[in-house]
Amino acid sequence: MTKISKKLQSATYVHDHQALFSCPVCGEKMQVFELKSLVCTNQHSFDFTKQGYLNLTTQQINTKYSKELFESRKMLMADVGFFDSLVEKITEQIHSFVNNSAEELTLLDMGCGEGTHLVKIGETLKVQNQPTTVAGIDLAKEGIKAAAKHYPGKIWTVADLSNTPFQSKQFDVILNILSPSNYAEFKRLLKTDGIVIKVIPQEGYLKELRELAFDDPAKHSYSNKETVELFHENFRMLKRERLQYTMSLDQPSIQALIEMTPMTWSVPIDRFQSLTSEESTKITVDLDVFVGVPK
Repeated sequence: MTKISKKLQSATYVHDHQALFSCPVCGEKMQVFELKSLVCTNQHSFDFTKQGYLNLTTQQINTKYSKELFESRKMLMADVGFFDSLVEKITEQIHSFVNNSAEELTLLDMGCGEGTHLVKIGETLKVQNQPTTVAGIDLAKEGIKAAAKHYPGKIWTVADLSNTPFQSKQFDVILNILSPSNYAEFKRLLKTDGIVIKVIPQEGYLKELRELAFDDPAKHSYSNKETVELFHENFRMLKRERLQYTMSLDQPSIQALIEMTPMTWSVPIDRFQSLTSEESTKITVDLDVFVGVPK
């Protein structure tokens, strides 16, 4: 049996869902041409990469998010299951607030990173007999490249979150997990009865790392007050739920956590020696999960 390339798997999937797309240059509709590129009616063309993702940015973008960071994230999320409880919670909320039917749900992860959250949620919904189209978007090319590598046959796009390459009112659910938001774009992309699920840190999130990273006790906990207020300005809160748990991580997992967490980037690595020298360490996950609809 001939093995289908990741590029062809993704191009076929995008072809089946090409009605979702709009050109990031001119806003016109797009279609897949010869399973090689995505082209708009004004002939703006974007090729599928050999890994299977699309780069739909219109200018060169540089970020601090490296290949190593996303490989650490993939290990911690997919292999260790560090955020599996969050995946379960989000899936519950989708069932609670979306009018489930035999129709296929459209699910967009804004700031998807290496894609593990989105894929796990989509697979869980599929097992529960809810067909789902999944699309992931991130400005960090290395994240999207990792997503396409590990999870071929999906929609993976490098794109500006303030100018997403999708038609208006296309998505039943927008996920925004530990990532910046663009609420105007969320509102444009959501279907009339669509929902946003936003996940932000609560005060105890990764407190074991914070206590080692910062001398100032005021920085040992996290305040999400401004983020909550901004969400309330733009969306009517259907539900707010706090998710708290601890998880024991071994040395490789602790190292991966330190590498993937932006909080640690400007901190000397030797500050975390007490964590990395232990065989296992309990780490706190403390999150707020919002479900909202546009006001």
